[in-house]
Amino acid sequence: MTKLKIKKGDQVLVIAGKDKDVRGKVLRVLPSEGKVIVERVNLVKKHTKPNPQRQIQGGILEREVPIQVSNLKVVCSECGKPARMGFKRLEDGRGVRVCKLCKATTG
Repeated sequence: MTKLKIKKGDQVLVIAGKDKDVRGKVLRVLPSEGKVIVERVNLVKKHTKPNPQRQIQGGILEREVPIQVSNLKVVCSECGKPARMGFKRLEDGRGVRVCKLCKATTG
């Protein structure tokens, strides 16, 4: 399992695939698979059967499926540009992410 430079709540830009150049917010991170789920990106249609016991109506639903981390770039909250992220250790021992373009730090 590797450490990912993308966290839940980050704004990301898709750099490859069918949703190229689309920005979205990270909803969930799956580090064991190296994938993330991004809002309104990589949508698929899921056909569901009605289930009255669970109050499921049934029909065709659109939902997000995981996308590879390598196809995403984090959008810096300071400069607003898609950038690579690095790690930096502060004097108090905390580790923070650093934008490679503007050198801004994020929690």
